Amino acid sequence: MMEGVKTIAYSNVFLSRFSDNASAHTNMIREHCLLYIYSGEVEISEKGETTKIRRGECAFIRRDNRVGLIKRPVNGEQFKAIFLSFTRKFLREFYHRTLDRKHLPFDAKRPEVSVLKLPANRPDIVSLFESITPYFDSDMQPADELLNLKMTEGVYVLLNTDKNFYSSLFDFTEPWKIDILDFLNENYMYDLSLEEIARFTGRCLAVFKRDFKKVSPLSPQKWLIQKRLEVAHDKIRNNGKKVSDVYLEVGFKNLSHFSRVFKQQFGYAPTK
Repeated sequence: MMEGVKTIAYSNVFLSRFSDNASAHTNMIREHCLLYIYSGEVEISEKGETTKIRRGECAFIRRDNRVGLIKRPVNGEQFKAIFLSFTRKFLREFYHRTLDRKHLPFDAKRPEVSVLKLPANRPDIVSLFESITPYFDSDMQPADELLNLKMTEGVYVLLNTDKNFYSSLFDFTEPWKIDILDFLNENYMYDLSLEEIARFTGRCLAVFKRDFKKVSPLSPQKWLIQKRLEVAHDKIRNNGKKVSDVYLEVGFKNLSHFSRVFKQQFGYAPTK
Protein backbone atom coordinates (compact mmCIF):
# COMPACT_ATOMS: atom_id res chain seq x y z
CA MET A 1 0.00 0.00 0.00
CA MET A 2 1.32 3.52 -0.80
CA GLU A 3 2.54 5.71 2.02
CA GLY A 4 -0.25 8.03 3.13
CA VAL A 5 -2.94 5.89 1.53
CA LYS A 6 -5.62 4.35 3.71
CA THR A 7 -8.40 2.10 2.51
CA ILE A 8 -11.09 0.89 4.88
CA ALA A 9 -13.17 -2.02 3.64
CA TYR A 10 -16.60 -2.81 5.06
CA SER A 11 -18.11 -5.73 3.18
CA ASN A 12 -18.34 -4.28 -0.37
CA VAL A 13 -18.09 -0.63 0.70
CA PHE A 14 -14.59 0.84 0.45
CA LEU A 15 -13.47 4.16 1.91
CA SER A 16 -10.23 5.38 0.34
CA ARG A 17 -8.14 8.38 1.34
CA PHE A 18 -4.60 9.69 1.26
CA SER A 19 -2.81 12.86 2.27
CA ASP A 20 0.31 12.80 0.07
CA ASN A 21 0.77 13.89 -3.54
CA ALA A 22 -1.22 12.47 -6.43
CA SER A 23 -1.05 8.72 -6.94
CA ALA A 24 -1.46 6.79 -10.19
CA HIS A 25 -2.13 3.09 -10.71
CA THR A 26 -3.97 0.68 -13.01
CA ASN A 27 -6.69 -1.67 -11.82
CA MET A 28 -8.67 -4.50 -13.35
CA ILE A 29 -12.24 -3.71 -12.34
CA ARG A 30 -13.75 -7.14 -11.67
CA GLU A 31 -17.09 -5.98 -10.25
CA HIS A 32 -19.41 -3.12 -11.16
CA CYS A 33 -18.46 -0.10 -9.08
CA LEU A 34 -20.11 3.15 -8.04
CA LEU A 35 -17.55 5.82 -7.13
CA TYR A 36 -18.23 9.02 -5.18
CA ILE A 37 -15.60 11.72 -4.57
CA TYR A 38 -15.89 13.26 -1.12
CA SER A 39 -12.86 15.52 -1.58
CA GLY A 40 -10.07 15.85 -4.12
CA GLU A 41 -10.50 14.44 -7.61
CA VAL A 42 -9.74 11.40 -9.74
CA GLU A 43 -9.04 10.89 -13.43
CA ILE A 44 -10.21 7.57 -14.87
CA SER A 45 -8.61 6.47 -18.15
CA GLU A 46 -9.98 3.57 -20.20
CA LYS A 47 -9.37 2.78 -23.88
CA GLY A 48 -7.99 6.22 -24.64
CA GLU A 49 -10.84 8.10 -22.96
CA THR A 50 -10.36 10.11 -19.76
CA THR A 51 -13.11 11.06 -17.31
CA LYS A 52 -12.47 13.46 -14.43
CA ILE A 53 -14.58 13.09 -11.28
CA ARG A 54 -14.47 16.00 -8.83
CA ARG A 55 -15.71 16.63 -5.31
CA GLY A 56 -19.40 15.74 -4.92
CA GLU A 57 -19.52 13.86 -8.25
CA CYS A 58 -20.27 10.22 -8.89
CA ALA A 59 -19.43 7.73 -11.65
CA PHE A 60 -20.26 4.15 -12.59
CA ILE A 61 -17.40 1.87 -13.70
CA ARG A 62 -18.42 -1.32 -15.48
CA ARG A 63 -16.77 -4.56 -14.49
CA ASP A 64 -14.26 -6.56 -16.54
CA ASN A 65 -12.32 -3.51 -17.62
CA ARG A 66 -8.79 -2.31 -16.99
CA VAL A 67 -8.70 1.37 -16.00
CA GLY A 68 -6.03 3.84 -15.00
CA LEU A 69 -6.70 5.95 -11.90
CA ILE A 70 -4.95 9.19 -10.96
CA LYS A 71 -6.06 10.41 -7.51
CA ARG A 72 -5.24 13.95 -6.40
CA PRO A 73 -5.72 16.15 -3.34
CA VAL A 74 -7.21 19.55 -4.25
CA ASN A 75 -6.80 22.90 -2.46
CA GLY A 76 -5.16 21.29 0.55
CA GLU A 77 -7.92 18.71 1.02
CA GLN A 78 -6.78 15.11 0.94
CA PHE A 79 -8.31 12.73 -1.57
CA LYS A 80 -11.30 10.88 -0.11
CA ALA A 81 -13.56 8.58 -2.08
CA ILE A 82 -16.21 5.95 -1.47
CA PHE A 83 -16.50 2.88 -3.68
CA LEU A 84 -19.54 0.61 -3.73
CA SER A 85 -18.61 -2.73 -5.32
CA PHE A 86 -21.61 -4.68 -6.63
CA THR A 87 -20.68 -8.35 -6.57
CA ARG A 88 -22.47 -10.86 -8.78
CA LYS A 89 -23.82 -12.57 -5.66
CA PHE A 90 -25.37 -9.33 -4.41
CA LEU A 91 -26.87 -8.48 -7.81
CA ARG A 92 -28.30 -11.98 -8.23
CA GLU A 93 -29.97 -11.78 -4.83
CA PHE A 94 -31.27 -8.30 -5.65
CA TYR A 95 -32.61 -9.54 -8.99
CA HIS A 96 -34.43 -12.51 -7.48
CA ARG A 97 -35.63 -11.03 -4.20
CA THR A 98 -36.14 -7.32 -4.75
CA LEU A 99 -36.65 -6.52 -8.41
CA ASP A 100 -40.09 -6.57 -9.99
CA ARG A 101 -39.25 -8.79 -12.95
CA LYS A 102 -42.68 -8.33 -14.52
CA HIS A 103 -41.68 -4.83 -15.61
CA LEU A 104 -38.11 -5.33 -16.75
CA PRO A 105 -37.13 -3.16 -19.77
CA PHE A 106 -35.92 -5.90 -22.07
CA ASP A 107 -35.29 -3.28 -24.73
CA ALA A 108 -32.46 -1.98 -22.53
CA LYS A 109 -29.09 -2.00 -24.27
CA ARG A 110 -25.70 -2.44 -22.67
CA PRO A 111 -23.89 0.93 -22.88
CA GLU A 112 -20.78 0.98 -25.06
CA VAL A 113 -18.85 3.12 -22.59
CA SER A 114 -17.36 1.53 -19.47
CA VAL A 115 -17.09 4.68 -17.36
CA LEU A 116 -20.22 6.81 -17.01
CA LYS A 117 -20.40 10.03 -15.01
CA LEU A 118 -23.75 10.47 -13.28
CA PRO A 119 -25.68 13.75 -13.11
CA ALA A 120 -24.41 16.05 -10.35
CA ASN A 121 -26.27 17.33 -7.27
CA ARG A 122 -28.93 14.63 -7.23
CA PRO A 123 -30.42 14.32 -3.74
CA ASP A 124 -30.51 10.50 -3.84
CA ILE A 125 -26.78 10.34 -4.65
CA VAL A 126 -25.81 12.95 -2.05
CA SER A 127 -27.96 11.29 0.61
CA LEU A 128 -26.52 7.84 -0.11
CA PHE A 129 -22.85 8.76 0.13
CA GLU A 130 -22.95 11.52 2.73
CA SER A 131 -24.49 9.01 5.16
CA ILE A 132 -21.34 6.85 4.78
CA THR A 133 -18.71 9.59 5.19
CA PRO A 134 -18.75 9.65 9.05
CA TYR A 135 -17.01 6.26 8.97
CA PHE A 136 -13.89 7.88 7.47
CA ASP A 137 -12.84 9.06 10.92
CA SER A 138 -14.49 6.47 13.13
CA ASP A 139 -13.39 3.15 14.54
CA MET A 140 -16.98 1.96 14.58
CA GLN A 141 -17.84 -0.60 11.89
CA PRO A 142 -21.25 -0.12 10.26
CA ALA A 143 -23.72 -2.96 10.71
CA ASP A 144 -24.13 -5.43 7.84
CA GLU A 145 -27.80 -4.45 7.57
CA LEU A 146 -26.81 -0.82 6.99
CA LEU A 147 -24.23 -1.78 4.37
CA ASN A 148 -26.76 -3.92 2.54
CA LEU A 149 -29.19 -1.00 2.58
CA LYS A 150 -26.54 1.30 1.10
CA MET A 151 -25.75 -1.21 -1.63
CA THR A 152 -29.46 -1.46 -2.45
CA GLU A 153 -29.72 2.34 -2.57
CA GLY A 154 -26.77 2.36 -4.95
CA VAL A 155 -28.49 -0.03 -7.35
CA TYR A 156 -31.61 2.15 -7.37
CA VAL A 157 -29.48 5.24 -8.02
CA LEU A 158 -28.29 3.58 -11.23
CA LEU A 159 -31.66 2.17 -12.29
CA ASN A 160 -33.29 5.58 -11.75
CA THR A 161 -30.57 7.21 -13.86
CA ASP A 162 -30.98 5.17 -17.04
CA LYS A 163 -32.97 2.02 -17.85
CA ASN A 164 -29.96 0.72 -19.79
CA PHE A 165 -28.26 0.02 -16.48
CA TYR A 166 -30.57 -2.99 -16.20
CA SER A 167 -28.64 -4.69 -18.99
CA SER A 168 -25.27 -4.05 -17.32
CA LEU A 169 -26.16 -4.87 -13.72
CA PHE A 170 -28.18 -7.98 -14.48
CA ASP A 171 -26.35 -9.34 -17.52
CA PHE A 172 -26.30 -12.83 -15.98
CA THR A 173 -29.86 -13.19 -17.28
CA GLU A 174 -30.56 -14.53 -20.77
CA PRO A 175 -31.68 -11.30 -22.49
CA TRP A 176 -28.48 -9.47 -21.52
CA LYS A 177 -25.72 -12.01 -22.02
CA ILE A 178 -22.47 -10.38 -23.04
CA ASP A 179 -21.27 -11.31 -26.52
CA ILE A 180 -18.49 -13.85 -26.02
CA LEU A 181 -16.23 -12.75 -28.86
CA ASP A 182 -16.64 -9.07 -28.00
CA PHE A 183 -15.49 -9.83 -24.47
CA LEU A 184 -12.57 -12.03 -25.57
CA ASN A 185 -11.37 -9.54 -28.17
CA GLU A 186 -11.15 -6.92 -25.41
CA ASN A 187 -9.70 -9.17 -22.69
CA TYR A 188 -7.66 -11.90 -24.46
CA MET A 189 -4.40 -10.72 -22.85
CA TYR A 190 -5.52 -11.30 -19.26
CA ASP A 191 -4.91 -14.46 -17.26
CA LEU A 192 -8.54 -15.51 -16.86
CA SER A 193 -9.75 -19.06 -16.31
CA LEU A 194 -12.63 -20.45 -18.36
CA GLU A 195 -14.78 -20.24 -15.24
CA GLU A 196 -14.00 -16.52 -14.91
CA ILE A 197 -14.67 -15.85 -18.61
CA ALA A 198 -17.97 -17.70 -18.37
CA ARG A 199 -18.98 -15.70 -15.31
CA PHE A 200 -17.85 -12.39 -16.80
CA THR A 201 -20.02 -13.02 -19.89
CA GLY A 202 -23.09 -13.87 -17.81
CA ARG A 203 -23.00 -17.66 -18.13
CA CYS A 204 -22.30 -20.79 -16.18
CA LEU A 205 -19.38 -22.83 -17.52
CA ALA A 206 -21.57 -25.39 -19.30
CA VAL A 207 -23.61 -22.69 -21.09
CA PHE A 208 -20.42 -20.82 -22.00
CA LYS A 209 -18.93 -23.90 -23.67
CA ARG A 210 -22.18 -24.55 -25.53
CA ASP A 211 -22.44 -20.94 -26.72
CA PHE A 212 -18.77 -20.82 -27.70
CA LYS A 213 -19.26 -23.72 -30.10
CA LYS A 214 -21.82 -21.56 -31.92
CA VAL A 215 -19.29 -18.81 -32.65
CA SER A 216 -16.01 -20.69 -33.24
CA PRO A 217 -14.86 -24.13 -34.42
CA LEU A 218 -11.91 -23.83 -32.02
CA SER A 219 -11.91 -24.57 -28.31
CA PRO A 220 -11.76 -21.43 -26.11
CA GLN A 221 -8.15 -22.19 -25.19
CA LYS A 222 -7.08 -22.56 -28.84
CA TRP A 223 -9.01 -19.42 -29.80
CA LEU A 224 -7.16 -17.42 -27.15
CA ILE A 225 -3.75 -18.71 -28.27
CA GLN A 226 -4.54 -17.93 -31.91
CA LYS A 227 -5.79 -14.46 -31.03
CA ARG A 228 -2.68 -13.71 -28.98
CA LEU A 229 -0.41 -14.93 -31.77
CA GLU A 230 -2.20 -12.85 -34.41
CA VAL A 231 -1.90 -9.69 -32.30
CA ALA A 232 1.74 -10.48 -31.50
CA HIS A 233 2.51 -11.00 -35.20
CA ASP A 234 1.01 -7.62 -36.05
CA LYS A 235 2.86 -5.83 -33.25
CA ILE A 236 6.21 -7.31 -34.29
CA ARG A 237 5.81 -6.99 -38.05
CA ASN A 238 3.91 -3.73 -38.41
CA ASN A 239 4.71 -1.85 -35.19
CA GLY A 240 8.35 -2.87 -34.84
CA LYS A 241 7.94 -4.10 -31.28
CA LYS A 242 10.48 -6.33 -29.57
CA VAL A 243 9.66 -10.01 -29.10
CA SER A 244 10.71 -9.73 -25.45
CA ASP A 245 8.01 -7.09 -24.88
CA VAL A 246 5.26 -8.46 -27.10
CA TYR A 247 4.89 -11.92 -25.63
CA LEU A 248 3.97 -10.43 -22.24
CA GLU A 249 1.68 -7.77 -23.73
CA VAL A 250 -0.49 -10.37 -25.46
CA GLY A 251 -0.78 -12.68 -22.46
CA PHE A 252 1.96 -15.30 -22.74
CA LYS A 253 3.94 -16.01 -19.57
CA ASN A 254 6.89 -17.85 -21.06
CA LEU A 255 9.07 -16.64 -23.96
CA SER A 256 10.14 -20.10 -25.10
CA HIS A 257 6.53 -21.31 -25.21
CA PHE A 258 5.55 -18.19 -27.14
CA SER A 259 8.37 -18.70 -29.66
CA ARG A 260 7.44 -22.35 -30.17
CA VAL A 261 3.73 -21.82 -30.81
CA PHE A 262 4.47 -18.72 -32.93
CA LYS A 263 6.66 -20.82 -35.24
CA GLN A 264 4.01 -23.56 -35.38
CA GLN A 265 1.41 -20.96 -36.39
CA PHE A 266 3.37 -18.92 -38.93
CA GLY A 267 6.18 -21.25 -40.03
CA TYR A 268 9.03 -19.06 -38.77
CA ALA A 269 10.36 -17.79 -35.44
CA PRO A 270 9.15 -14.40 -34.14
CA THR A 271 12.71 -13.06 -34.35
CA LYS A 272 12.58 -13.54 -38.16
